[in-house]
This record gives sequence, C-alpha cells and structure tokens, in this order.
Amino acid sequence: MTANKIQTAGTGSAADVEHRVSEQRALITFADVTLGYGRRSVLSGLSFTLRSGDYVGIVGPNGAGKTTLLRAILGAVRPHAGTIIAHKKPILFGYVPQAQTMDDHFPLTALDIVLMGRYRSAGLLRRPGRADWERARLALDQVGIPDLHGRLFREMSGGQKQRVLVARALVSEPDALVMDEPTTGMDVAAEHATMELVDSLHAERGLLVLIVSHALNSLLNHVGQVAILGEGRLEMGPVDTVVRPETLERLYGMPLEVVQFGGRRMVL
Repeated sequence: MTANKIQTAGTGSAADVEHRVSEQRALITFADVTLGYGRRSVLSGLSFTLRSGDYVGIVGPNGAGKTTLLRAILGAVRPHAGTIIAHKKPILFGYVPQAQTMDDHFPLTALDIVLMGRYRSAGLLRRPGRADWERARLALDQVGIPDLHGRLFREMSGGQKQRVLVARALVSEPDALVMDEPTTGMDVAAEHATMELVDSLHAERGLLVLIVSHALNSLLNHVGQVAILGEGRLEMGPVDTVVRPETLERLYGMPLEVVQFGGRRMVL
C-alpha cells in the first residue's frame, strides 16, 4: 500500500527489494477519494495504491471508517468524490468474514463450506466436478487441517472454523485475500497460529493481503504496512514509520507507548 513510494515487507538487500518492487503489480488506486453515506463524509483525502504482494493491516478505533474503507476496496461503496481505479478487471477477492458471522445451523462439513468458494468459477447451478472437489481438499490441506474434511463446521473450534473460511477464500483463486477481524474470540495460541498461517500464504502465493483488526499488537508483528484510520483521515506506510506514540495517542485519545520486547513490537 503506497502513497508516494512503494514499500515492501520482508528483508533483503536493496537490490532484492528493488526486484520485488518491480515484480509487484498495481491492483487498485485511490486518487483523492472521499467516502461516506448519504450527505455524511466518513473519510476524505484518500490517495494510495494497493499492489500484489502488499501485506497491509487496517486499524483504528471504533467508528473510524475501517468497514467503509474495506467496502470501497471491495467495490461495494462508491466514492463521494475522487476516483477509485481498478488496474485489473475483474479483481478477484477472497473474502474471509469473522467465523462468528457464519450461520452454522445447517449440517455442513468443512469440505462443503470450502466448495462454496468454487461457485464463482463453476456457477451456482452446476454441480461441483472432480476438479472442484480436489481443489477444495487441497485448500484444506494447505491451511493445515487435512484430517477435518468431513467434520461438521458447527462442531469445530473458532480457530478451525477460521482456517476453513481461509480455505474457502483461497479455493476461488483470488488476486487478494481480505480478512475481517480474523482472530476475534480466539485464545492466544489460536491467534498466533492463524497469523502464522496468513504469513505463510502471503509468502508462498504473493497475494495482496488486507487484514482489518482491532488486535493491534498482533498485526504489528506480521504485516509489512499499516493503515491507521482516525479523525476522518488515513495515515499509512511501513509499520516502523507509521506506528508512533504521537500518532496512536491522537487517534485513540489516550497515552500510548510503542516498545520492543523479545523481538516483538508492542503498544502499551
């Protein structure tokens, strides 16, 4: 995610970074965009580009406009002003909702849920073919739950459900993986495992990954870039540049300190 300069996650020499940057492809550009509902503006002055391979965390206090920004990126909200440019048409998004929002009344298995991700390419009225079933099984293997293909979704733990939803997003072969509060309701171990899974998928597939989360301390130790929303504005860039006490204090309205402990960044 960039405003004036492309930033990349990861480590390596300057030459390595320049090579990775050259391989990145612009997917979406916001040019002086204002977002809102009715006559009310929520966010203004949004100018940035999202590229394949970016790994971005979107954070901010409640009511700051995180959901509005996410909906605009997904194409569900039209701007009040400015321009949103899709550099690839269509851009295929793999969307991962919060596991708690899924209706688990029906007795669907993990494999049934993942197969839903094939509807876009297969069509709603066509029965899944062998290739669709194989892709769904492979996706469950890739998210680390190869033995749970036949387990009922409603009987799974929160962490297992989240992995199933990630597999459903991946099986659609997306350009971008978009996750809404992926670790809500998880214990520390499940949260860590989920974020490690996203790290590996990002590294292996080179996807654009966008994560909206209130879990600021978790995000800061995984994403390469962060977009902080507050007071109707957006401040974004590499984590080391953007996550400063004065910025966080202004947005959250309380004194905060950014420290390093055991090789991890923490906001106190």
